[in-house]
Amino acid sequence: MTASTADTTRGGPLHGLLVADFSRILAGPYATMLLADMGAEVVKVEGPRGDDTRTWMPPVRGEVSTYYLGINRGKRSIALDLRDEADAAVARELARRADVVIENLKPGGMAKYGLDFESVRVDNPGVIYASISGFGSGAGRNVPGYDLMVQAMSGLMSLTGDPDGPPYRAGISVFDVMAGNHATIGILAALHHRDATGEGQHVEVNLLSSALTGLVNHSSAWAAGGVVPFRMGNAHPSLFPYEPLPTADNELIITAGNDEQFRKLCGVLGIPEVAEDPRFAGNADRTERREELRPLLTEQLARRGALEWFELLTEAGVPSGPINTIDGGFAMAERFELDPIVEVGEGDRAVPTTRHPIRFSETPAVYRLPPPELDEHGVELRRWLTAPQEADHA
Repeated sequence: MTASTADTTRGGPLHGLLVADFSRILAGPYATMLLADMGAEVVKVEGPRGDDTRTWMPPVRGEVSTYYLGINRGKRSIALDLRDEADAAVARELARRADVVIENLKPGGMAKYGLDFESVRVDNPGVIYASISGFGSGAGRNVPGYDLMVQAMSGLMSLTGDPDGPPYRAGISVFDVMAGNHATIGILAALHHRDATGEGQHVEVNLLSSALTGLVNHSSAWAAGGVVPFRMGNAHPSLFPYEPLPTADNELIITAGNDEQFRKLCGVLGIPEVAEDPRFAGNADRTERREELRPLLTEQLARRGALEWFELLTEAGVPSGPINTIDGGFAMAERFELDPIVEVGEGDRAVPTTRHPIRFSETPAVYRLPPPELDEHGVELRRWLTAPQEADHA
């Protein structure tokens, strides 16, 4: 709730902001979880059946989807049927009091409930209203947006997989996460603008635009160079070595991104003369002659195992890394003292979740509430939203 009604001991750089979260599934809930971690009060508005991800299982913790648990900590839940006028009125009051409204219905979908940007700003002119869609509010407004669709339509899948194999999706919903991050950035920028001018605004994010900017060098290859990139398996089109290479046991990622790192790599492998070979003098040379260079490297790598090479290369300042499963990734983060897991809640409600990715020296992230049960805070929130407002939230 507002700063005046919430726990005054809470911290975080966004302490005192109220976020009305009408989003569901991944991109929006991920964005609002990040805002909650940074201290915002987030009210998660769900339909009577709840967020779709509550039923996306396995895996589960107890009887709750771990998918849902992973992106919904720090929020209060209220179940509202927006088709019911009484519930819609509660939702409109929440939007009127909020600093930020975020939604991911199809463009225009909130208008029939009086919850679109133009309607909300009448009584809340300073509102930051964020909309996340699949393909924007123009000609793509009626196309449903799911991450897998965008991975296909953006071109990502054409870049993923073996050169002679079929296209593959990424192992996560990468553009949902990217769009959630972009929405968070847009909201924070708009809040800064409001601090300076008092003006609210509409922030629009769509998955396809997030995808195209997120394809970075591949997007630039086409936009600036007229080149259509293609699948190269784990190889990089512009760098070598920058891929998994076999060792005595497992493959090891080696990323020699410049000439100095390549010289160090050759030194650790015991073949310093290769770094002096004019065929491999610069990155463009190495990339062009990768098929000549690769066997020279793998012959030496076969002398030791991946973890032993990792230690030696790291000590020498050569970027490398073993290929882990997820548990190994967490173990590596523990090794590097990143403390990747935080437990939110107490007793039976305690849930281990992944730590907020940003470290603040003065206003650290907060983890006050475990992912809420459906309508867990409904009574409390309805009472607050139907009572006279004692103080403005701003």
